Amino acid sequence: MSVMSTKYRFRDTYRIQLREKDHPPPHVHLTGGGLDVMLSLETVEVMVGKAPPLIIKEALEWVRAHQA
Repeated sequence: MSVMSTKYRFRDTYRIQLREKDHPPPHVHLTGGGLDVMLSLETVEVMVGKAPPLIIKEALEWVRAHQA
C-alpha cells in the first residue's frame, strides 16, 4: 500500500496528492468530489480520468508551477 501525501487543497473539495512508491511514469492524483484523475508531472496534462475543465485547469496550473 502506498502512502498518500496531500500537496495542495483547493475549492474546499479537491486535493492534489502524491502517492509514495506509486508506479511510473511520474504523476499526481487529483481527488475529491468523486474524482480520481492522474496528472502527468512530465507533460503537465491529464493521463487518466475526467473532471470539470476549470478544475483541471487549476490543478494543471499548480502542477506546472511546482513541477520541480
